[in-house]
Amino acid sequence: MSAGAEAPYDVVVLGGGSGGYACALRAAELGLRVVLVEKGKLGGTCLHVGCIPTKALLHAAEVADSAREGEKFGVKTTFESVDMAGVNAYKGGVVDRLYKGLQGLVKSRRIEYVEGEGRLADSRTVEVAGRRLEGRAIVLATGSTPKTLPGLEIGGRIMTSEQALQLDTVPPRVVVLGGGVIGVEFASVFRSFGSEVTIVEALPRLVAAEDESLSKQLERSFRKRGIAFRTGVRFSGATQSGDTVRVELEGGESIEADLLLVAVGRGPVTEGLGYEEAGVRLDRGYVATDERCRTGVEGVFAVGDIVPGLQLAHRGFAQGIFVAEEIAGLSPAVIEESGIPRVTYCDPEIASVGLTESQARERYGEVETYEYNLGGNGKSQILQTQGFVKLVREKDGPVVGVHMIGARMGEQVGEAQLIVNWDALPSDVAALVHAHPTQNEALGEAHLALAGKPLHAHS
Repeated sequence: MSAGAEAPYDVVVLGGGSGGYACALRAAELGLRVVLVEKGKLGGTCLHVGCIPTKALLHAAEVADSAREGEKFGVKTTFESVDMAGVNAYKGGVVDRLYKGLQGLVKSRRIEYVEGEGRLADSRTVEVAGRRLEGRAIVLATGSTPKTLPGLEIGGRIMTSEQALQLDTVPPRVVVLGGGVIGVEFASVFRSFGSEVTIVEALPRLVAAEDESLSKQLERSFRKRGIAFRTGVRFSGATQSGDTVRVELEGGESIEADLLLVAVGRGPVTEGLGYEEAGVRLDRGYVATDERCRTGVEGVFAVGDIVPGLQLAHRGFAQGIFVAEEIAGLSPAVIEESGIPRVTYCDPEIASVGLTESQARERYGEVETYEYNLGGNGKSQILQTQGFVKLVREKDGPVVGVHMIGARMGEQVGEAQLIVNWDALPSDVAALVHAHPTQNEALGEAHLALAGKPLHAHS
């Protein structure tokens, strides 16, 4: 035991977000002595300034759209306005209830919880406000923070998603810098709330990490909703004057707005935390790990957004559980990154798991694909949504990718991940009975078609 350290714990977890608290809860469940260190609020980014509050905003946006569109369903509704004070109270209530529940869980598992900014003092010790917490294993789970671009200062009318969550009025005109997941979700919210929205994306298409067919459908849907976007265009600068911000693009074009939302991704929180000094290797700020989340320093693991790969709360959560079981000697199965489901909660929703068509062609050479249009799905017609389910399979082999777009399609990704992760053949899924009328039937119909027996679809 190092000088000045307390009696060693089995696990010291640095960071109380999705990955950190999941690791702490599972480790305690396995009988290990655990201390969890968090400088902010338990639950981290996801609970307080990420997944949960943004999805609450998106639901409020859906309600606003439903109020506008009631007449097309034979219901006479009118849309008056968005009361941001009311929206924020609703959002805050959801977060608060989950926060209290999580605090209760940690307390009930007898996990020692230490509030304060922790730093890795050496490969066995985390230091918090002069207190030294020594562990048989250390788990780094310090999460991520919004990125910006060189020369673009956050403040005033220029903000990231974290500041945008606190808006008390709806801005009339919004430019969203970045057409990835965060960008398109906020663009969707602002448009539903009544803003004029323009997305600026340097890459050739929106949600460029997704299958190209999903990008094309999203762009069509956004055009129909009146959301403008400029793809393949680079941002060159922004200037604020009074209540407006002028956004300059390369090529001389400029856009005037009331708000510039910077949504160019999130970067790892690792700087100044003693990682490199303790021997942990960083790559562009990310913690380098192997497939078992080991950092290369004996007994030091890393999970969540600080590890290169998908920045998803449920990925961090799964890694946290994995590491707890690894420390406990259970030798859990390695998490396959491509088998992690992905959902973008804009309108229409995007949900996917596995390889895109281009990734599958790269890996397998010859592949087969099929797109089932939601026009043939009864529940989707009731919901008045457009979109499709796309399947990608290895030639004469299992389904290796499922890609979906349409209202509420995120709710179908559970079966999709089972299909991909269990290497199901189209005929395996075609044999299952899917309840009618549900959007889930679209998955069944797509697999029927790919198995060579299309019913509500053309072959």
